[in-house]
Amino acid sequence: MAKVAVVFHSGYGHTLRMAQSVAEGAGAELVAIDADGNLPAGGWETLAAADAIIMGSPTYMGSVSWQFKKFADASSKPWYSQSWKDKVFAGFTNSATMNGDKLSTLHYLFTLAMQHSGIWVGTGMKASNSKAAQRNDLNYVGSFAGAMAQSPSDASVAEMLPGDLETARLFGKRVAEVAARLR
Repeated sequence: MAKVAVVFHSGYGHTLRMAQSVAEGAGAELVAIDADGNLPAGGWETLAAADAIIMGSPTYMGSVSWQFKKFADASSKPWYSQSWKDKVFAGFTNSATMNGDKLSTLHYLFTLAMQHSGIWVGTGMKASNSKAAQRNDLNYVGSFAGAMAQSPSDASVAEMLPGDLETARLFGKRVAEVAARLR
């Protein structure tokens, strides 16, 4: 079994709920970036010990939150020593609108993973894009690069759609399976 860590920032709880679904699927440990952009005690050690790092951030203004960016900038220490080289990486995001420039956030996470010389894993699932598709279907938002969810700006965390959360869970499961094969 691969060791998987989910490092994420959540501003209002929606990305936290998505992170929990990803972690459930991956059997992963959650590493929450706090409101000041810092990791909890032992967070860096958890990431160092992981075979796979799944990164998550809400999409704010077309990219990751500033708190996630602070974490990314602080990851220059493992970057310098290439201590995360050949780890499996993946990413997920959530925003209030259907598009919301979520792909820009996933591209940011991908670029960060590539700078760490990591191996990127996408969703591995087709999009629900037929006329019969329903908003609550798996991968309805239609991402291949990483998991995406959409939570209306006036929706509570409890109102997140089960289809988006199940997409996140299956995504986490896939990342863990790929990491286990590469161990």
